[in-house]
Amino acid sequence: MDLTPNQILLISIAIAAGLIYLPFLVVAVSRLQIGIDLSAPRAMFDRLPDYGKRATWAHQNSFENFMIYAAAALMVYVSGQASAATTSVAVAFLAFRLGYSLFYIIDIPIARSLMWGGSMACIGSLMLTSFGF
Repeated sequence: MDLTPNQILLISIAIAAGLIYLPFLVVAVSRLQIGIDLSAPRAMFDRLPDYGKRATWAHQNSFENFMIYAAAALMVYVSGQASAATTSVAVAFLAFRLGYSLFYIIDIPIARSLMWGGSMACIGSLMLTSFGF
C-alpha cells in the first residue's frame, strides 16, 4: 500500500503518541521489582532503581516533546506542504525519539542529548516547511 506524505505525517503522530509509553513499560518493570503500592504510586519514585527513575523522566519528556511534534506535523499537513522530505523528517523524528528513550534509560547522556537535539531539529524543520521555507 502506497501512503501519501499527508498520511505518513498523520501516522507518525500516532506512532509518536505510542512512543510516549515505551519508557513507561520500563517504569512498570522497575515498580514490580520494588513492589507496587497502588495507594501511593507516585511516592514509589524515590524507591525505584536508577534505570526506573530515568525511564520515568524519559516518559515525562516524551509528553512534552509530543505536543510540539504533533503541532509541527499538523502545521505541515494543514499548510499542504507535505512531501517526500517531510516524510523523511517525520521518520527521523520517530527514530530520534526512540533513541532518546533508550539512551536515557541505559544512561548514555551524550547520546540522549544528541537524540533530543535531533528530534528538536526535526520539529523546527517541519515548522519552517509549513511556512514555505
